[in-house]
Amino acid sequence: MRNSLDECPNRWYDPVRTSEDGWISPGMSTPSQTNRGSTVTTLVHAQRLVGLLDDESGEGWIEIDGERIADAGRGAPSRTPDVVLDEGILAPGLIDAQINGAFSVDFADADADEVRDVAVRMLSTGVTAMVPTFITATVDQLVEQVTRYEGARETSNAVGVATRLLPAHVEGPFLSPRRRGAHREALLVDPTPERIAPLLELHDAISYVTMAPERDGALQAIADFVAAGIRVAVGHSDATDDQVRAAADAGATLVTHLYNAQSPFHHRAPGVVGAALTDPRLTVGVIVDGHHVEPAAVRLAFAAAAGRVMLVTDAVAALGMPPGVYELGGDQLEVIAGSPPLRADGTIAGADEPLDANLGHAVDSGIALVDAIRAATRTPADALGLTDLGRLEPGARADLVLLGDDLRARVTWLGGARVWSDDTIHEGPDATVASGQL
Repeated sequence: MRNSLDECPNRWYDPVRTSEDGWISPGMSTPSQTNRGSTVTTLVHAQRLVGLLDDESGEGWIEIDGERIADAGRGAPSRTPDVVLDEGILAPGLIDAQINGAFSVDFADADADEVRDVAVRMLSTGVTAMVPTFITATVDQLVEQVTRYEGARETSNAVGVATRLLPAHVEGPFLSPRRRGAHREALLVDPTPERIAPLLELHDAISYVTMAPERDGALQAIADFVAAGIRVAVGHSDATDDQVRAAADAGATLVTHLYNAQSPFHHRAPGVVGAALTDPRLTVGVIVDGHHVEPAAVRLAFAAAAGRVMLVTDAVAALGMPPGVYELGGDQLEVIAGSPPLRADGTIAGADEPLDANLGHAVDSGIALVDAIRAATRTPADALGLTDLGRLEPGARADLVLLGDDLRARVTWLGGARVWSDDTIHEGPDATVASGQL
């Protein structure tokens, strides 16, 4: 791998020294702080690039102007590149559309500093945007949790140098008791107009709501949420396929963690799974952590719902932590090495694998590399209406990740700035890594 940025006379910005663990702290120099308004562009040439609209993997290039991609293409660039990536896979930054917590933090009771800490540390997994999830609680509690998170989100995004925090995902309380999973049954209720009204008022703070469309009043609630600009996912549901299609007619566009906590497929009763796999209006989230879904079922999802599958972690506070006891929505979970997080009754409750690890599991399950990366980048971006994220094309934000051959993150860029790097890219004990230099 050539470290060509230092040899370039017109650097993207001055090299910055990282802290010993690979991080750039908010006080360190970044492009947005030292080169704001600059007309200097950076041409990056990668031997393996994924994320162009051709959905291929191979030699390619991107030209970055400030925080955005100015141009991109296949093959070698027409002029000498500023940065050459001979190793790894350059892809758009990963987008996790469902995450409950990480690094010992449960978003349900996290303060602003804890939310910020998770956002910074998630860069080490290649995730450049994420949707924190808030599981079943009373509506009043959910309003308080989402409102608190919204303040933390605005603060962290303003500071920068951290994973972009997107509006929240509210998973409950309008779920099926039969398919409740780790959600508290006593708190599950119908989505009456009175109950959904406080959530509708938070339309700018909520990306989407998961609900069971078979509950009384659900179809009208779906229409009301969508009218307010809040997307709706079908999940934790015992619905028939007809009920799911009725939800899509009302405006639902997502399915939460396909296969898990929902009516399964049967040839005479297709259920949520059957509708999710066959209705082109629905984007389906899948947890591919090696525990939640068998490889054959992963392959089925990608084959039947081609281009509509998005990888999600559904991670809890145990992500990035050793085995032990953690919390999810006020309940204790136990994590034993080699197993997913479990409630005391043995119910799987979320996951502890990061999104880059899910990429590896997907490929190991037989999914093509380009399809797996698309499912963690462009598909969730499109599902959430984020047209400038999850892709390498002109106008998109230059949020990037360099993946190793094991598909784990090696370098992460945010808006054109290198914000995290793995020690393996250092060429010596005194090496300094600048933005784009590998």
